[in-house]
Amino acid sequence: MAKLIIEHLMVGPLQSNCFIVGDEESGEAVIIDPGGDGDIILNTVSRKPWKVAAILNTHAHFDHIAANAVVKKGTGAPLMAPRADAGFMAQAHISARMYGLEVDSSPEPDRLLDDGDSIDLGDEKINVISTPGHTPGGATFVTSIGIFSGDSIFAGSIGRTDLPGGDYDTLISSIKARILSLDDDTPVYPGHGPATTVGRERAHNPFLVI
Repeated sequence: MAKLIIEHLMVGPLQSNCFIVGDEESGEAVIIDPGGDGDIILNTVSRKPWKVAAILNTHAHFDHIAANAVVKKGTGAPLMAPRADAGFMAQAHISARMYGLEVDSSPEPDRLLDDGDSIDLGDEKINVISTPGHTPGGATFVTSIGIFSGDSIFAGSIGRTDLPGGDYDTLISSIKARILSLDDDTPVYPGHGPATTVGRERAHNPFLVI
């Protein structure tokens, strides 16, 4: 059975969470949301006996994909991103300029992800669930040690919906149907800020408590 461990990095000018999830049994790893500081991500990977099996994007905002090109070149791993966000990826560096930032453009994904897909990580299967609302294609990755929710939900908050493609009602519906349906003790690793659990957000998140 897969034994997964997590390396957490805060990367890029917006301090996005990048997660490296490694399987100690197979030696494989995936990199989730390389949003900047590609050299730091690669150096972190190099210190472990890991072969990167995939680079995964939860969504296509620049602060989650800015190091896609560097990390893909450095690892040779396939890039995987939600199908409904694929059209935004080539424009992410343009969006960054609205914040006065310059980032590399992302290569096109090698694989487009849909709801219900899975990605192999050793004996583990990382399951893809669609959680749109922050972006049209926002995805959450479900593993045996927790979920990686991108900018759908945070500790005590939810993702912005005032950016192009965002929709508040869709996001709330996504969270309630796809994330709050999980067990309360499920760890949640969001795209920004500290980790939380499904139960904590169900009980205390002001956007979700009725």
